[in-house]
Amino acid sequence: MLAGLYLRFGEGLSEEANRRALALAETLLQAPPPGLLDAVPAYGTLYLEYDPRRLPKARLLRLLKAPPREGVGEGRVVEVPVRYDGEDLREAAGRAGLSVEAVKALHQKPLYRVYALGFTPGFPFMAPVEPPLRLPRRPHPRPRVPAHSVAVAGPQTGIYPLPSPGGWNLLGTSLVAVYDPHRPEPFLLRPGDRVRFLEAEGSPPPEPAPVELLPEAPRLPALRVEEAGLLDLVVDGGRFLAGHLGLARSGPLDPYSARVANRLVGNPEGAPLLEIAYKGPVLTALRPLVAALAGYGLVGLLEGEEVAPGRSFLWSRGKALRLLPKGRGARVYLAVAGGLEARPFLGSASPDLRGRIGRPLRAGDVLGLGGAGAARPGRTFPLRPLPERFRLRLLPGPQFAEETFRALLSGAFRVARADRVGLELLGPEVPGGEGLSEPTPLGGVQVPPSGRPLVLLSDKGSLGGYAKPARVDPRDLWLLGQAWPGAGIEFTSAEYRE
Repeated sequence: MLAGLYLRFGEGLSEEANRRALALAETLLQAPPPGLLDAVPAYGTLYLEYDPRRLPKARLLRLLKAPPREGVGEGRVVEVPVRYDGEDLREAAGRAGLSVEAVKALHQKPLYRVYALGFTPGFPFMAPVEPPLRLPRRPHPRPRVPAHSVAVAGPQTGIYPLPSPGGWNLLGTSLVAVYDPHRPEPFLLRPGDRVRFLEAEGSPPPEPAPVELLPEAPRLPALRVEEAGLLDLVVDGGRFLAGHLGLARSGPLDPYSARVANRLVGNPEGAPLLEIAYKGPVLTALRPLVAALAGYGLVGLLEGEEVAPGRSFLWSRGKALRLLPKGRGARVYLAVAGGLEARPFLGSASPDLRGRIGRPLRAGDVLGLGGAGAARPGRTFPLRPLPERFRLRLLPGPQFAEETFRALLSGAFRVARADRVGLELLGPEVPGGEGLSEPTPLGGVQVPPSGRPLVLLSDKGSLGGYAKPARVDPRDLWLLGQAWPGAGIEFTSAEYRE
């Protein structure tokens, strides 16, 4: 179960409010209580995500009364060289009524404070931008912003560490990498640092290669990938307590089905297993295995015999398993007794694809067992039925507005795009908006000025500035991982109690 709590220490660009948010976040992260899933600070906001079964809200509120750590919130002064060649530079100058040279000078004038890291790993949210350059975000985000792009949005400026979607106005290119997962210290900047931009010429650093999480020589070789599927990922329970660095939660998009698959083979909850989306791989067993499938939209064929989700089975050495689309749904999970072997990065073996941590499987990969399993085949577990139409219960979000909430409830939507970051919906017109960037909840319904809602999933950015008038009830989050492009979605209001 999942719950969230927003703490607001002030409005706007308040350095004092930011110091308080950072100090409390660092206090909690130094010795996190069991059940705390994340503590993500922003400008004057701190978002706490927790499991109310392990950390009741009353106990969490008592913990918040403890005095925060002192001396948090002030750091170094860092100079960042910038080549001013951004795609929006001339348009920004025109909208501001300035010359290009004046825009460049104004952008370099302040000594910016780093208020937070988020959205993607290492993305620094800095302020304040000079008033003439406080341009609104684009009505709808670009699908891809180049790595190292320097951009502005309202009073904020930032640097895109890696290619990602984004709605900010692009002014230039940083000539240093603010994030590289291969460095001993991946993050160039931390909240509380001060940054000065300097115009320079030169080439930006190359994009980092993904950090490899799968061992090159597994201790207990178990599976060989003969053909890769559309998106096959080894995931565990997810990466917790890392949102303050901008890292994605990751983990299974349908945690219910992942739990069932692991349960069928006697693995603990969160043991590494394989998430398979839309069209699966062909895998050959390198040793006798007990395995299980759970999920929807795919079926296994073991040497031509169908293996339905919800039942553990014996997978003999040398036998090939093919995963093919069948029925409604988008993902299944393949668990093997003993779990899969993978290296953790900051606490999790799950990939963060936008953060260059891990990668999908490819032909020739060999997966190993994490340990010896003692399960027997033939165990069954009835899966929940997948509804004909997704009816998702909604709760108020941090920018709740009655008009917007009613618009979300007013009719049917269709999934226009679906990936691990989120679902983009088409349907009734929904009033959107933007503001100062703040933490984003899992399942949050984000509505940019374009009016096209985005439902945020496990690989979402940890911070965002578009309005979030609602969030999906945690009890329905598993359904979001099974929605496919073209699927119908309806929202209904929900009452939720921790």
